[in-house]
Amino acid sequence: MSKAIVLNENFEQAGELALPENFQGINPHNLYLYVKAYAANLRANNAHTKSRGEVSGGGRKPWQQKGRGGARAGSIRSPIFVGGGVAFGPKNTKNYTQKVNKKQKRKALEFALNEKGEQGALFVVDSVAVESGKTKDAAALLKKLGVRDALIVKENLDEKTFLAFRNLPNAYLIEPNELNAYLAAAFRAIVIEKPVWEKIVKEG
Repeated sequence: MSKAIVLNENFEQAGELALPENFQGINPHNLYLYVKAYAANLRANNAHTKSRGEVSGGGRKPWQQKGRGGARAGSIRSPIFVGGGVAFGPKNTKNYTQKVNKKQKRKALEFALNEKGEQGALFVVDSVAVESGKTKDAAALLKKLGVRDALIVKENLDEKTFLAFRNLPNAYLIEPNELNAYLAAAFRAIVIEKPVWEKIVKEG
């Protein structure tokens, strides 16, 4: 059974916590669909080219139809000329947005958390706080976990803790409303404050 490792404020193991039954047996396809939609919704869609009807110039025929020994041409806006329009180029009118319903979002998150629980990389801590605001103190806490990188979910961000974790390349500190299946799956470990964890379980 999947379980979360319970930590005290010093990030020392203080017990274990079994994950709810509804976190298990979820189809991994839910996570795939959520991550696919999440990535698609981040697309800026800025790439845009002008067709021959949108570029300037080309109001007159560039040269006579016959007699010069070359191919005929009707406009310098043609894609075959430098400075002409682009044939079949990208347009910024395409909508890449994909919808994921609320239940599927929830299932994707539960699956991602359950996977971390099976890997022994899901931690529930009483509170995450670095009162000194120093990065070296935040790094020392993270080192105790023995993980490569971690997503840290804190109920209420305070300035000192935020500053301490801000410059760590292997840690990402967020509030509960920012937690999603994509972030949960992207990091090797997840550290969640106890009040936040209780709320996640209750909502499930």
